[in-house]
Amino acid sequence: MPLIALALAALAIGFEQFVQSKFGAMGIIALVALSLGLKAKNPLLSGIGAVILVMLLAPSG
Repeated sequence: MPLIALALAALAIGFEQFVQSKFGAMGIIALVALSLGLKAKNPLLSGIGAVILVMLLAPSG
């Protein structure tokens, strides 16, 4: 069990680093807002996080 928890923590840290390198600090904020909104079952917070992620993923121009 501790090995699985350690592997999941390493995976989460790696994913956060990928998001931050690709989308910057705003990507991390959006990811945190989305995950907190889903855990707290708060549709406003998860919606804000999802909209920010979509805006970051959409091509500009």
